[in-house]
Amino acid sequence: MSVTQPAGFTASGVAAGLKSTGAADVALVVNQGPTFDSASVFTANRCLANPVLWSKEVVKDGVVRAVFLNSGGANCYTGPDGFQTTHAVAERVAERVGVAAIDVVVCSTGLIGLTNPRDKVLAGVDAAHAALADEAGGGGDAAAHAIMTTDSVSKQAVVEGAGWSIGGMAKGAGMLAPALATMLVVITTDAVVPAADLDTALRAATRVSFDRLDSDGCMSTNDTVTVMASGASGITPSLPDFTDALTQMCTDLAMQLLHDAEGADHEIAITTLNAASEDDAVEVGRSVARSNLFKAAVFGKDPNWGRVLASIGTTAAAFDPADLDVAINGVWVCRESTPAEDPTLVDLAPREVTVTIDLKSGTDRATVWTNDLTHAYVHENSAYSS
Repeated sequence: MSVTQPAGFTASGVAAGLKSTGAADVALVVNQGPTFDSASVFTANRCLANPVLWSKEVVKDGVVRAVFLNSGGANCYTGPDGFQTTHAVAERVAERVGVAAIDVVVCSTGLIGLTNPRDKVLAGVDAAHAALADEAGGGGDAAAHAIMTTDSVSKQAVVEGAGWSIGGMAKGAGMLAPALATMLVVITTDAVVPAADLDTALRAATRVSFDRLDSDGCMSTNDTVTVMASGASGITPSLPDFTDALTQMCTDLAMQLLHDAEGADHEIAITTLNAASEDDAVEVGRSVARSNLFKAAVFGKDPNWGRVLASIGTTAAAFDPADLDVAINGVWVCRESTPAEDPTLVDLAPREVTVTIDLKSGTDRATVWTNDLTHAYVHENSAYSS
């Protein structure tokens, strides 16, 4: 039941006519309380969609009562009228749920520059609210399906604590790059967690999950991750315990995004070891993850470790260029920046690929996840607007 697994939440997903297919395209998640603490993180892109501009103001006081999401149109760069549509949606949700509009997060996903018909979205709010009662506390699966765009499957997860739980749903299959991805994520918990602690936990969790997902190096304008705490369990977990559970949730959803990346044949985990700092490890991993040459080599099942070293060399990380080790799927094809084990021993037929880089400059490490570059990815994104 994902977002409706924790006590105190209802959700729904219905069709408002925003998608030409007639599929469900709007979702509503409502926190019934008794507490309404919340925290959110958003895209680092400076070009922001109207829902992000609105929601960044909403979350400042740490209170969110409901999240409304639509797929089919990003409502980004649609002018003042687009922002007015976002505001009108928040007002309609507030009216139906019985809360203040400033406590309603609004999320949109789809094509940039596409105007969402206000009458259809507002009618979708009404239908989604009516479906909340019909679901009688359920609706999580319907909501998760309603926010899909190019996703081939819905992304949902549940993490159980000691008498409390966390539920989550996400959408995203492309433009997966920090901060976050082209994704919308709603996370719920029935634990008692003050807003300040939610913020601390969420930032710690996203830093090592969504922010390490770099599928294609492209950053969206609409990324939003919102966590709401209902307190309905009456249990207050320790901050470390809650952070661990939330990190597990975010990592689970991030991996589901990775596995559903548009047109991908391989999921690649790039782990940088023995770096002078965690930032160095992330920078090196991200450089390799964004190398189209390396990603194309993986697609062609070519263990071309030279492209890994070339990518490492573009970073400001501390390392000796003459003393780098690289393994692909456990085969150390490069030692001390020279050929080592036979590259033909590397089996790139499986979908999962691991790259291990040893910088020999310290003790820190980090993993960045990416995909290969395929014909299918190019085709899908060349025809995205058609």
